[in-house]
Amino acid sequence: MATAVHSPATDAKRELLRHALATVAYRGSKALRGATPEFADFKMDDVGRTPAQILAHMGDLFDWALSIAQGIQKWNNSAPLAWDEEVKRFHAALKAFDDYLASGEPLHADPEALFQGPIADALTHIGQLAMLRRIAGFKMKSENYYRAEVVVGRVGAEQAAPKKEFD
Repeated sequence: MATAVHSPATDAKRELLRHALATVAYRGSKALRGATPEFADFKMDDVGRTPAQILAHMGDLFDWALSIAQGIQKWNNSAPLAWDEEVKRFHAALKAFDDYLASGEPLHADPEALFQGPIADALTHIGQLAMLRRIAGFKMKSENYYRAEVVVGRVGAEQAAPKKEFD
């Protein structure tokens, strides 16, 4: 696949990527909020990843996405940090990628490929974390995400309160 270089910071595709990152931050924050360090090490079987391993992988996904966007693709398999530190790392990786997308710097990748690769993969892993929370007994409420206050650029742990939750 040929790599296009997208440069305008106001490019509609870049803005959609930024909205996708804000969505990841919102949904990820919900899946992480109230999860304790005990949850970090929960394991269903000998094959699956722990929540801490999943979260470390998600941080790696956004570090990778940034490196692709910068034209210097690099992958790293990080060992999980302590739970609270790994949560901070996840949001820091989201912010670094979002900041790059918001800048005037060239995008050295097709926006569609960035979405279908690291961003879509992270959404899958957020679903895994939500499912593991329920299985581990750290239940969280469901939500009407269509009504959620997702704001471009808001990629930290501090997110708007849910508008409509249900059991």
